[in-house]
Amino acid sequence: MRFSKSCLKNLFMVVLIFIYLLLTGVAFFLAYQTISDFLEKLNHPVMSVTYKEVDSFSPPGIALYPGRAELLSCRHHFHDYIPPLVEPGTHQEGECVTQDVTYDGPFSNQTLRKAVVVRGPSDVRNKELIFMQFSLNETEEDFSAINYMLFSKFSDLTESENKSDFMRECERNYSMWTFSGGFRTWVKMSLVRTSGKSNEAVEFRQESAVVKFNDKRPDSEKNNQLFFAVFEWRDAFMQDIRLIVTANPWNSVAILCGVFMALFKAANFAKLTIQWIIKMRKRHLRNKARELNQIQ
Repeated sequence: MRFSKSCLKNLFMVVLIFIYLLLTGVAFFLAYQTISDFLEKLNHPVMSVTYKEVDSFSPPGIALYPGRAELLSCRHHFHDYIPPLVEPGTHQEGECVTQDVTYDGPFSNQTLRKAVVVRGPSDVRNKELIFMQFSLNETEEDFSAINYMLFSKFSDLTESENKSDFMRECERNYSMWTFSGGFRTWVKMSLVRTSGKSNEAVEFRQESAVVKFNDKRPDSEKNNQLFFAVFEWRDAFMQDIRLIVTANPWNSVAILCGVFMALFKAANFAKLTIQWIIKMRKRHLRNKARELNQIQ
């Protein structure tokens, strides 16, 4: 009977130690999980997308790199309407605001870049567009195309003290696109503004549709290859993307405080349990000694 009581007490002690270790393990796991979730939310912010409707955009800068091609005409039209071509391939009166900029390429100082920068459309409500026509007399290339680049404000170029440095930075940071000869490329632009933790970036997105130009000129004039490009805004909405950090340090601190408080309570419980076991052990030894003395 005494042996069974001792076994029960030892078993009870083992169970209490196991409970303490289990609570300690759960507390450490919750602490690790809380810290991991906080770091995960901190490094991967949530994307919030909103659309802001506007009546007009700031005129963008359309930087064209025609190479040997020549700009024949550049005109503004409205309501998605372009009148029929009159004498295509010949110089016509233009009404666009342009600036010629020459600068060294951003990736090689030996590359001289010549850009024709056009002031883009702004009246999105009336579907303003810009229609441009280029002509290329001769080319030694297998394929002919004109590169172009978009940046957010034409006024950034005109107000820049050093236009060459400005265009060099634009080419370093923005993407290049192309439109081909013998086709009309219709580019519809949209503006995306991204706000991060400490900086803001503006990005152009575009959709383009290409149709073949039915060249009705006499055969003698078809040596000049023609390029046609149209630029307009896709719609009256500006996309605003904000990166929101959902990690709340105060929530994490509160959870960790709760975890460590539970750990402290478990340690205190284990301490009191051990003290109680020691006390019960001493009482058992005193009772046993008293029984032995009575027998003697």
